[in-house]
Amino acid sequence: MPTGLRERWKQEARQAISGVAMEMFEAKGFDEVTIAQVADAAGVSKMTVTNYFPRKEDLVFDRAEVVIRSLADAVAARAPGESLLAAIRRDYAERIAAGDATLGVPTASFARMVRNSHVLTGRALEIADLCERALGDAIAAETGVDDARQRIVAAQLASVHRVLFAEGTRHSLAGRPHDEIFQVLAAEAGRAFDLLEPSLGGYGVRA
Repeated sequence: MPTGLRERWKQEARQAISGVAMEMFEAKGFDEVTIAQVADAAGVSKMTVTNYFPRKEDLVFDRAEVVIRSLADAVAARAPGESLLAAIRRDYAERIAAGDATLGVPTASFARMVRNSHVLTGRALEIADLCERALGDAIAAETGVDDARQRIVAAQLASVHRVLFAEGTRHSLAGRPHDEIFQVLAAEAGRAFDLLEPSLGGYGVRA
């Protein structure tokens, strides 16, 4: 089987398993469903499920690696003359325009499922921490300096995503339409980045 076709087949299989799992988790609760039950419902072996998803939480947060790298990738791709803040601000605006649910606009059922599971809420916090750490690592690698100041800069920039993710989830749980939530997040992000502009607007400008 050609490599491209094999990878597409793997991705389709992965998505199919995740889709089955999500239906079961949202119907019965994450903690009430086992990997074996997911495998049986998906028509695959338990080993197949764990090969694609080493942790049960990965069935829910199947885009975790993309989210963890998102801020680091945004600053790595910034244009000449663009600061760290400007790059992250632009990236956030582009993702809002694209309707990126990982910014904190899940379905209400998804949000309730996460809220009702200590395992999932812990994983969500871990993803946010890893995203901040990855951004700090990217800044340190670029500057050649890894100290408290670099990590504080990363924490300040990542805090916008962290806080607005919680805000968007709160609105989703309240049943607010997604298009309205994206509008709220866009407005709040603008105000948040404006607050950071005086201190970070000229920091990390790419030559």
